[in-house]
Amino acid sequence: MHRRLQQGHPWVYSNEVDMDPATKALPPGSVVTVTDAGGTLLATAHFNPRTLISARVLAWEGDAGIDESFVATRLKEALHLRTRLFDRPYYRLVHAEADGLPGLIVDRFGDVCVIQPNTAGMNAMSDIIAGALKDVVGATAVILRGDNMARTLEGLDEEVRLLAGEVGAPVKVEENDATFFADPLSGQKTGWFFDQRDNHAFMAGLSKGQTVLDLYTHTGGFAIPAAKNGAKIVLGVDRSAPAVELANKAAEASGVSKTCAFEKAEVFPFLEAALARKQTWDVVICDPPAFVKSRKDLKVGLQGYRKLARLCASVTAPGGLLFMASCSHNASVEDFTAAVARGVSDANRSGKIIRTAGAAPDHPVHPQLPESAYLKAVVLQLD
Repeated sequence: MHRRLQQGHPWVYSNEVDMDPATKALPPGSVVTVTDAGGTLLATAHFNPRTLISARVLAWEGDAGIDESFVATRLKEALHLRTRLFDRPYYRLVHAEADGLPGLIVDRFGDVCVIQPNTAGMNAMSDIIAGALKDVVGATAVILRGDNMARTLEGLDEEVRLLAGEVGAPVKVEENDATFFADPLSGQKTGWFFDQRDNHAFMAGLSKGQTVLDLYTHTGGFAIPAAKNGAKIVLGVDRSAPAVELANKAAEASGVSKTCAFEKAEVFPFLEAALARKQTWDVVICDPPAFVKSRKDLKVGLQGYRKLARLCASVTAPGGLLFMASCSHNASVEDFTAAVARGVSDANRSGKIIRTAGAAPDHPVHPQLPESAYLKAVVLQLD
């Protein structure tokens, strides 16, 4: 274990810890000093005796002070990178281990910040994090979104609440020269998917003069930039009525409401119906929710991606482009790409991969945790 830590790996597993009675009795989320068997100080970490990943490194020295000043320093470092990457304050400000705050996600929407404290340690520091965000980025409102599966592994309850300030109407998002709206209190995840920023722009660049279908459109992240880039007509499909409402609002604000239409529908039945009437689009974009939420779901999830790729390929016009994405970190790039290739073949189509991609740069990857690069996307031109 100590060798991995010395090489910069930020986790200690439960089978690497001397779980004596006193250690087992520590409250989940405790700040601890990690030592080797000889007592040498290695790191300061958040500790949870009840999870597979028992310790998550906060600082590479023992007995480091983990307080608002510590959080503020990490936030300033994260902010420095984001302001070099983007000229507007809409981005993922903190991406967990890669930004030195393991288990914490922070998305920024101007002066509104949404935090996801996914570990017991970060959850216990929620008020401290909110205070640091007010000081470092001038946040006037901070929302805690604690309604994802990762928290259950830490023994945390689901909760969504305001930590500071007030949020009324949906918040504005500016991205790729378009205006969107996010619901940080009840929308999916934090209300917006900053990870697809570069993929939004890439597909928009291929949409001029084309007919575009955007499946699982959410609030129009792919559809609206495509329309702004000169797409002939764009249809977005999503099962969520609130998301479709925000997509329509975004189309109005971005000046493309005459080009964009949004339909509330389940994607699989929608595609089956389009296939039955032999309808096709020049560009088909498909960014579904995670199909593989745990390792036990891998086989079924990959089958789902394969079926979805078959249907999408079937409604892609000859010579058209198909974009497929997966946010399932339990499905590898190789497995996902193979599932998409099989689906395309099942549709009796062939083609070429013209791009593979991951998340935007405000989602950095810790170099010792390559498995945390969860997003994968592939773009194909079909025959």
